[in-house]
Amino acid sequence: MTYPELSRRQDPHSFLEHYLAAHPEDALTVEDGVPADQGVTGLIYELAARGRDELLYCRKVDGVTVPVVSNMFASRRRIARMLNTRPERLHEVFAARAARPLAPRFVDSGPILEELRTDADVDLSELPMLRHFASDRAPYITSGIIVAEDPRTGVGNLSYHRAMAHSPNELATSLHSRGDLWRILQQYAELGRPMPVAMVIGGHPLFMLAASARVGYEVDERAIAGGLFGESLEVVRTPKHGIAVPAWSDFVLEGSIDPAAHADEGPFGEFSGYSSNRSTNNLLTVTAIMRRRRPILFDVEGGNTAEHLNLARIPRESEMAEKLKTRFPDVTAVHYPTSGTHFHCYVALRQRRPGQARQVMLGLLGWDPYVKTVIAVDSDIDLTDDSAVLWALATHFQPHRDILTVDGLPGSPLDPSSTDDGTTSRMGLDATRGPRFEGRRIEVSPAVLDHARTILTTLTSPGGNL
Repeated sequence: MTYPELSRRQDPHSFLEHYLAAHPEDALTVEDGVPADQGVTGLIYELAARGRDELLYCRKVDGVTVPVVSNMFASRRRIARMLNTRPERLHEVFAARAARPLAPRFVDSGPILEELRTDADVDLSELPMLRHFASDRAPYITSGIIVAEDPRTGVGNLSYHRAMAHSPNELATSLHSRGDLWRILQQYAELGRPMPVAMVIGGHPLFMLAASARVGYEVDERAIAGGLFGESLEVVRTPKHGIAVPAWSDFVLEGSIDPAAHADEGPFGEFSGYSSNRSTNNLLTVTAIMRRRRPILFDVEGGNTAEHLNLARIPRESEMAEKLKTRFPDVTAVHYPTSGTHFHCYVALRQRRPGQARQVMLGLLGWDPYVKTVIAVDSDIDLTDDSAVLWALATHFQPHRDILTVDGLPGSPLDPSSTDDGTTSRMGLDATRGPRFEGRRIEVSPAVLDHARTILTTLTSPGGNL
């Protein structure tokens, strides 16, 4: 079916088709059957163990009736391609596009309207869900983006929330971040009525990135999606509540969350690398299922995988880089390493006066409630290389003078080391050389390195001896 009024740039299927054709080396298509119980996770973990991060396209997943795409956000290079830029400009381009939001554009038709089931015909057992970890309580929706609107202003909010089936028409979910969606829910509690919501499962990767954007309560992430696309997000209204959802969605669940209704969910494999039981145990009652005629499940691999972390940290890094460079012009780069989940951050700067690194670290520790440890290094250190940062820490850092700590601050509710009330302590490590540092880095001349590459290329080519 064709939709002449719509832009195919917003179609996740078109994105997938184009990416597979343009970058076959960066995608792995699996034709054989993959188990729905941890099968996709197993492939992703084995790829990571081999230093690989390809987009994973499983055409047949046993027990699931649709193809599955996962690991889409595992590579910074791939995310940069989504934004038509290079990895080194990823933060800059994301921030610039997000700063130019475009209001959504309502359309009359779209693939998401191809099939509709309501009320008694709703059956969540037909919805594709995967079990990602043996420790998970059940198969989970991991790419579910809940859309809700402020009851007074109508401003929308997008946010990710894990969800498992509780009954044929109910999902148990958690609003553990207690962010803007939680704030909207409290307003509905004051009004004495359930909060209307829609859950978009997957979608175009730029829409999915927009749902992770770090913006104020008054900013609608659907407009941020428009900024990332460079054109207004095309939306249709859900059948009962009229919530604006992407016309190119694969699945949309419409329903409501009653502030007084609860259902147990969890444990679930979270970004910390631990299975988390911490949950608000909210209940989402589904009254309609909208879907494309031939959908794909765009899954997000959970746990402390590169995909799960990148999806959240690219917007976070972009925000922090912009804030820090605006306030502290000598900051040159910001990076959240996979090894530190969301709790570590590296920052590079040109330190021109004593105390400058400490000031930058205090800014980061104050702005980002998830970060517990910041390591500041000089601008010649590659922040994407853990070993380079640890080398700087080993050779430039003295604990008696280069450490700062602060405690009693709000932290992540999913940090297994945080206190019962969710507070945490934070630390800054100044691994810059400092004004009185003496030492010269060892060097190998560029000409020698070029000659070595030539030799190794010859030896590793057919007929070589290495």
